[in-house]
Amino acid sequence: MRGGVTAGQMGLMRGTQTMPPRKYPLELRERAVRMYRASEPKPVIRRMAEELGVHHEALRGWIRQAEADAGTPGTAKGQTAPPRRA
Repeated sequence: MRGGVTAGQMGLMRGTQTMPPRKYPLELRERAVRMYRASEPKPVIRRMAEELGVHHEALRGWIRQAEADAGTPGTAKGQTAPPRRA
């Protein structure tokens, strides 16, 4: 067994959890969402993510979360899309 206890293990022993460091700074997330919202027509997320140097799914998640936080129609958690017509 290896010696020493990691900070995460200590947190678990104390009943607290430590958050891992964020991969992308909060400022980058906010700027990316602002850029997406300000763009007309809306850019392709993959291309925009490439330009920003972030993973496209990370950018997509930030945009969706920002829309949900802002209460943009059709994006709130638990809402479903309207039924499709046959």
